[in-house]
Amino acid sequence: MELSALSALSALSPLDGRYVRKTGALRPILSEAGFMRHRVKVEIAWLKALSKAGFSEIRPFSDVTNKFLDALVNDFAVDDAARIKDIEAITNHDVKAVEYWIKESIGLSLPPELSRLQARPITVDAIVTDELKTAAEFIHFACTSEDINNTSHGMMIKAARDEVVLPALNAVIEQLRSIAHQNASLSMLARTHGQTASPTTLGKEIANIVSRLQRAAGKIAAVEIMGKMNGAVGNYNAHFSAYPDFDWENFSRNVVENSLGLTFNEYTIQIEPHDYIAELFDAIARANTILIDLNRDIWSYISLGYFKQITKAGEVGSSTMPHKVNPIDFENSEGNLGMANALLKHMSEKLPISRWQRDLTDSTVLRNIGMALGYTVLAYDSCLRGLNKLEVNAERITHDLEDAWEVLAEPVQTVMRRYGIENPYEQLKALTRGKGIEKQDLQEFIRNLDLPQSAKNELLKMTPASYTGIATKLAEKI
Repeated sequence: MELSALSALSALSPLDGRYVRKTGALRPILSEAGFMRHRVKVEIAWLKALSKAGFSEIRPFSDVTNKFLDALVNDFAVDDAARIKDIEAITNHDVKAVEYWIKESIGLSLPPELSRLQARPITVDAIVTDELKTAAEFIHFACTSEDINNTSHGMMIKAARDEVVLPALNAVIEQLRSIAHQNASLSMLARTHGQTASPTTLGKEIANIVSRLQRAAGKIAAVEIMGKMNGAVGNYNAHFSAYPDFDWENFSRNVVENSLGLTFNEYTIQIEPHDYIAELFDAIARANTILIDLNRDIWSYISLGYFKQITKAGEVGSSTMPHKVNPIDFENSEGNLGMANALLKHMSEKLPISRWQRDLTDSTVLRNIGMALGYTVLAYDSCLRGLNKLEVNAERITHDLEDAWEVLAEPVQTVMRRYGIENPYEQLKALTRGKGIEKQDLQEFIRNLDLPQSAKNELLKMTPASYTGIATKLAEKI
């Protein structure tokens, strides 16, 4: 079987194979082509800013030239990325290849060492050609490769977070909120250590997860995405060698913040130190851990019969057992969240560490951002699919609760404490621990207590289903 051609069936990663349709929103942002497009955007933003800086050697560009430069970014396509890769195959330097591609795109000839590349037909307005030829050597002026790369990564990460990751997470949160509201008052037997415990409501249990995820999503959204453009060692050495009286720090800040939409990092080595990436990925990993907790709990509730799963015509749950409807969406989500967190945690631990000014270990790791966020988004999709298939089995939930009168040992001994009855905990322990108890036995015990009749009446009215505190209120207000 020939598998050399890349396809969904021959892809090494399941993100580009089996799950390609579920991770497609990230591909224009975090793919190699997406990275190249963002590099072009940074180079163009820097060049346009230089044209406005007041240097006599580069004059302000005309509107037609600015529109032409903007089109290099906005119309950037896979074929353009392929051309950059062709150039890189000779230069063996990816950022330099981007610089040469821009120069070629404005009608300049490539260096002689690139002569074996077939010429690319370029049509450029004469005004644009004249202006940009004069400004040609201001493309990548005073920049180190990391000035281009770190800001590109910043824009990529910001777009992936804001346009894909957070919307996917918020979709899960909203579905959970809907389940919490719909089942706010459905009393349910809680379990601690897997054993029967004080009742709650199904809605309140789901509301707990909503609250945790809301906070986690807020942390993800609050991380400042940083960028730097300050040269080879972070001191603007080359910049000041050419224009020693120019305010390069404010100029750089303006490009990073106003043109690229990032937060300016004033103090760096050759690379932006990636602390913000670690902070963001730790925040995403925390949300993912909360969802692992949810997936396992839902899986267990399905096992208890508290949830049924809506079936789909044609699907099977087992190759030999026709009756099965497996909780595969939650299992898939849990597995992919584990994959995501393994990558996210490695990145958050590794990326802030660089030998002296820089080494290349960060470069190869950063190329896997798409993998980490791809597994994250895939997991969110699976979890949401599973939630959308759930059907509450109120009959089963109620049956379990009605068969657990021992959970009322807690309120009975608590009321006994209020009225000074000796050894209330011990009395209820002797009556119920490891035995369970029937309704009539518990009520007989209550009737024989030395309590005010009003207190007895309240305890006798109580049922496992009514003993839920303010669970309904908490679920309704989430």
